[in-house]
Amino acid sequence: MADDKAVREQLARLLAWGDAHVTFDAAVEDIPVKLRGKRPARLPHSIWQLVEHLRIAQYDILDFCVNPRYKEMTWPDDYWPASAAPRSPSAWVKSLRQFRGDRRALQALAADTAIDLDARIPHGSGQTYLRELVLVADHGAYHVGQIVLVRRLLGIWSGA
Repeated sequence: MADDKAVREQLARLLAWGDAHVTFDAAVEDIPVKLRGKRPARLPHSIWQLVEHLRIAQYDILDFCVNPRYKEMTWPDDYWPASAAPRSPSAWVKSLRQFRGDRRALQALAADTAIDLDARIPHGSGQTYLRELVLVADHGAYHVGQIVLVRRLLGIWSGA
């Protein structure tokens, strides 16, 4: 892409923005420890499972983009935590910290002019950097919406 500064800036913002929806950070704010692993009736996932799935999938896409020795994970087993609840409050904090760190790394990737966004990822099967960045943002928006739904059903959402 020639002179793609505006596109790069928009991609970096897209990974964390809240213009059209709730941000990840707002969705996971102030969730009581005892409710992080609770599944509302007839829903398949707890907030913990959604958060951890987002972290794992985002890391996987980041790793795919930057690691020439990337090893594909097994769907769905490697992408979802087995337990409905985190092992400890520190596991929750660690997951959030890793998610945010990987998000920053993806934002840096979007901003890196040494990377042609239209270029195919060398060890991939046709995926481009642009496709992967948009995929992360789209996937995140979908599951953040689910986190908000679970929070509403648990009675712990006061946002719009």
